Amino acid sequence: MAKVESISPDEHCIVTAAVAEAEKQTDGEIVTVIAGHSDDYRETPIYWAVAVMFLALACIAVFPEWFEALLAQATGGWEHVYTASEYLTLIMLALAAKFGLVHLIVGWKLVRLALTPSAVKRARVRQRAINLFRVSAEKRTRGLTGVLIYLSMAEHRAEIVADSAIAAKVSPDVWGEAMADMIAELRAGRAGEGMAAAVRDVGKVLAEHFPKSDDNPNELPDRLIEL
Repeated sequence: MAKVESISPDEHCIVTAAVAEAEKQTDGEIVTVIAGHSDDYRETPIYWAVAVMFLALACIAVFPEWFEALLAQATGGWEHVYTASEYLTLIMLALAAKFGLVHLIVGWKLVRLALTPSAVKRARVRQRAINLFRVSAEKRTRGLTGVLIYLSMAEHRAEIVADSAIAAKVSPDVWGEAMADMIAELRAGRAGEGMAAAVRDVGKVLAEHFPKSDDNPNELPDRLIEL
């Protein structure tokens, strides 16, 4: 998928126009949110650093002569008989160095994201979408017909969350076409077009189940929200 850091003002206008057009055919309300990322994943460097540290400890325990050879090389080949206390101290220093180095490397954002398991990223994106839905759309429409389209850029993942009236009539599987159309545009680096495509597909579903009535106001903002 092409890398997209942010979207342009023109793309904001494209999404806003798509929302306004879709809502002309339905009583449903569509909220669009795009975020740079859904979580910082600050625990990922710690997990990897601890894993590498224990792996190094296991290697020292299984191959002690390997560690002794490293010590000899570090001292220029001079032989030295270490006491138990000195030997344990050297092992602890080596493990601390391993931990610090791995934590520093994995702490870089791109590396951190790459080494975070997909299941974790998927769960964090889903939870962020649900949290945003609760504060932006849930129970904020007269007919409980709000739907949130959420795109998390760094994780390359999107979610669609709908209010109770929609969820009662529309299976989550129905949103698959909207997700597919969005992803197709995102792969080409067009985040705005991707969101607009999803809006149009969601609008068609809402128009089928919740057609426009004469007295339904515009209850939620049409503009794209960028976090």
